[in-house]
Amino acid sequence: MPLSLSKQLTLFLSVFVTLSACHRPAATSTTYFPPKGDNWAHIAPEKVGMDATLLQEAVAFAKTQETTQMTPNFSTQEEIFGKLLGPMPTSRAATNGIVLRNGYIVAEWGDTKRPDPTYSVAKSVLSTVTGITLERGMIPDIHGPVRNLIHDGGYESDQNKPITWEQHLQQTTEWEGSLWGKNSNFIGKEAFGKGERKPRALQKPGSYYEYNDVRINRLALSLLRLWKKPLPDVVRDEIMNPIGASNTWQYIPYPNAVADVDGKQMPSVSGGTRWGGGLWINTRDEARFGYLFLRQGRWENRQLVSPNWVKQATAPSPFGPDYGYLWWLNTGTSQTGKKAWPDAPSTSFAAIGAGSNTIWIDPEHDIVIVWRWHNGSPNELIKRVLAAVKK
Repeated sequence: MPLSLSKQLTLFLSVFVTLSACHRPAATSTTYFPPKGDNWAHIAPEKVGMDATLLQEAVAFAKTQETTQMTPNFSTQEEIFGKLLGPMPTSRAATNGIVLRNGYIVAEWGDTKRPDPTYSVAKSVLSTVTGITLERGMIPDIHGPVRNLIHDGGYESDQNKPITWEQHLQQTTEWEGSLWGKNSNFIGKEAFGKGERKPRALQKPGSYYEYNDVRINRLALSLLRLWKKPLPDVVRDEIMNPIGASNTWQYIPYPNAVADVDGKQMPSVSGGTRWGGGLWINTRDEARFGYLFLRQGRWENRQLVSPNWVKQATAPSPFGPDYGYLWWLNTGTSQTGKKAWPDAPSTSFAAIGAGSNTIWIDPEHDIVIVWRWHNGSPNELIKRVLAAVKK
């Protein structure tokens, strides 16, 4: 006897919810979360459905891929990015990483406890701060013009007036101006090194993608004005402390990046380490941040970031590469039509910084990979790790 329409609909919804859960694992009462400190449980790969031999081969490959972009003492920093505004360390760790499955460590190599600059991974952290700001009602509408809330002169020109919070997150603002001694056009060999751009006509905000640290630094300043306290304090209180991160990370501003906020002088942070400073953090703490997003913004019994925000932040924008709200995506729906990581699920996404520094998140297989100071081909490690997945 054929099912009634209502029963067919009920069956469809049941299947849909089940499949959705498979691709976006949420936290449950039995989900493992690492405690604060160094007692993060290691588990034999076989116990979480992985082939130990193939996983070890993946790690062996990763160890051979030391970066050639960044020298161990950062001596080429200004040559690559231009004149420094903030500090840089005198050394860094060698290539290192960690692989999580179901929250447990199944592989770890190199010095994963050393806090190093993570470059534009900081952008994904700023994205998360923006999401929390929205959830608190401090931003009423992500599609609303920034100038409705920020009145410091940065959004008063005809070019900048229409800019929205979402456009900042999608890197489509076309914001025009200078901030902390750097111009948004990236013009000037001394200021921008190999990152110097050729002059071009500005486009209408929201219509053109450009990866631009000056504009992300402008977003950070705008968030500072809403929170009225330094963003490193926000990151600590709203993200790092709740996920049990170590006390070794630092979010270092440029010395000249100081704003007057209600009569108080406060430091404003950057979206990376292009000109020094930025987020200096260890691999294990980055793995915690990635795991927070794998668990749809939930950590143990606390919803730190809403699942709706995680979904929104990892949805592709209509312009530029496969990019969400300061997260790199793998949907294959960008202008090129190609996936960033061909051997990875289209649902995977990543925070990526120069160096290369990568936090890759795979909801379909319940995996997080953090790989630092590697030569810039995450897919080569990803495909090897996924080959080790048996179920």
